[in-house]
Amino acid sequence: MKLVRNLSYTAITLALSTVLSGCFLDGDDGAQGNAGEQGTVGAPGTNGNDGANGQNASSGVRLELVGRAQLNPNDPVGAAEIVQFHAVSKMIYAINSAATQPTIEMIDASTITDQALSNPLTADTLSASPLVLPTSTNNVALAGPTSVAVKGDWMAVAVPAIAKASNGYVLFYNGLDAANPVFVKAVEVGNLPDMVTFSPDGNKVLTANEGEPSGDYGIDPEGSISVITFTDGAPADASVMISFTTFNDKQAELVAQGMHFPNPAGRTINGKLITTTVAQDLEPEYITIVGDMAYVTLQENNGIAMLNLTDNSVTIKGLGFKDWSQYQLDGMEDGKVSFEQYQDVYGLYMPDTIASFSWKGAGFILTANEGDAREYFFDTLNANGEQDKDLCAAAGGQDFDKDDGCLSFSEEIQARDLSYLPGSNLDIIAGGDPKKSDFSANPLGRLTVTSVLGDNNGDGVYEAIYAYGARSFTIWDSNGLAVFDSGDDFERITASIHGKAFNNNNDENAGDDRSANKGPEPEALTVGKVGDRTYAFIGLERMGGIFAYDITNPYDAKFVDYVINRDLNEGGDLIGDNGPEGMVFVTAQDSPSGVPLVIIGNEVSGTVAVWQVVEN
Repeated sequence: MKLVRNLSYTAITLALSTVLSGCFLDGDDGAQGNAGEQGTVGAPGTNGNDGANGQNASSGVRLELVGRAQLNPNDPVGAAEIVQFHAVSKMIYAINSAATQPTIEMIDASTITDQALSNPLTADTLSASPLVLPTSTNNVALAGPTSVAVKGDWMAVAVPAIAKASNGYVLFYNGLDAANPVFVKAVEVGNLPDMVTFSPDGNKVLTANEGEPSGDYGIDPEGSISVITFTDGAPADASVMISFTTFNDKQAELVAQGMHFPNPAGRTINGKLITTTVAQDLEPEYITIVGDMAYVTLQENNGIAMLNLTDNSVTIKGLGFKDWSQYQLDGMEDGKVSFEQYQDVYGLYMPDTIASFSWKGAGFILTANEGDAREYFFDTLNANGEQDKDLCAAAGGQDFDKDDGCLSFSEEIQARDLSYLPGSNLDIIAGGDPKKSDFSANPLGRLTVTSVLGDNNGDGVYEAIYAYGARSFTIWDSNGLAVFDSGDDFERITASIHGKAFNNNNDENAGDDRSANKGPEPEALTVGKVGDRTYAFIGLERMGGIFAYDITNPYDAKFVDYVINRDLNEGGDLIGDNGPEGMVFVTAQDSPSGVPLVIIGNEVSGTVAVWQVVEN
């Protein structure tokens, strides 16, 4: 299947959204309703039966590609990740991790119009210029940027230190209104700041500091959240670091909530006995702010931290597990669409991006449930400078790979390599001879799961299996309770549109290549208002497609549109946009064309894609 124009899917997605969501209305299905305000009507009914009275209608939206920039065309991977938009200067700011120097790309979006691109797969309509970042500050060598945020005339850039044990920094720039960012100061934050954001009022800057361990767990910094306050229009010289040490004695309580703490504690690696506290294990990933509350995803731990910005108090909520017996799942890479419902199979939400919106004065948060496993390697080099398997074993490695080196820890395992009660459901669908290639014999045998969960009594026999990610997005209320989950929509819709090319990977065109390992991997996420409706936009890291949902009423969210700008010819070259990593919504008021936009940084293709959101 060759994808030439993203608009070719409009009719299909409109039909699918009707099937999956009922209609594009907040009201019930039925025949034409009684005349309402402004003549709104109900949706068509079946067999001519009368329907409920019509209610205020939402005709939905469609996405059209109107701008595109190709960065680092000769080495694009990593050239476009997190993106931001500055309304006054009409400038897009994008992290370029593929540049020879740490760089933020400045992409002029002022020329964007409401005309859809005629050659979306290869278009390069937007020009970029590099803003080179400092490589050191306060005698600390800096790595490349991980995140960027824009508010008013200010830009904040999160940059980790190269040394694993050192804290990172936020670099502040001023002068965005004049499209001339000038470096002002660097403020130290926690270890490995992976995301930076401004509070809605612009008075605070927050970072999510992952604090990942070194490859051999010899260094394992604590995860944390840093807060930088703006006073008299300028950032403070120092940050306040919010720690999780008060939870060190609460791991059992958090596990009972459905949190996850995979680590090699108790093992000796490279001569060091590994001990891991809760604060060390927690890895803050992404932040959204609603009023005085900051919500922070703890991806690898399957939880969310809630930071009260008035007193810096923290609570943590476990997200629990998704029961796949309630949904269709393709968990086998057999070269075709193979959906089934399975008992004793669960998913860890493990969200990456988080966003927020309000409904009836209450705050709601959204998560893109990507899933992420821990896997760390370190070098065991012999006298010839080569990775050595025997040295790895002597160092207490879990496994060895000649390219990556000595594996210190991984929780990933294929379901067929676990042990089950003979004749049990899991033994039938996932067990059996690990060498079997007959998918009908053990359809979930190759499903990637965690070895840490599922053995309820510690006897080595698993009563359940837990896969990474939920292959969905979820809306949660401010208490951390789920009010909507997109279920199996992403896989079912992409399977309907792409057939066996669904669940593709982002580094090659190989259909059904990710079904056994997190599927489409929803990662990027943003929220925005179009007219009087609120929409969520979700990017699939592996497939490359973008979903749109009407979430105006979070308890009645509806699928609206799906687009993809990628050539999926099996075995063909990677053409188009691959690996959506970051998204930002631009209102109609701020848009250079007067039409709302969704700007996407595509990490694998190194492209920044600008989609307009048009009301149908």
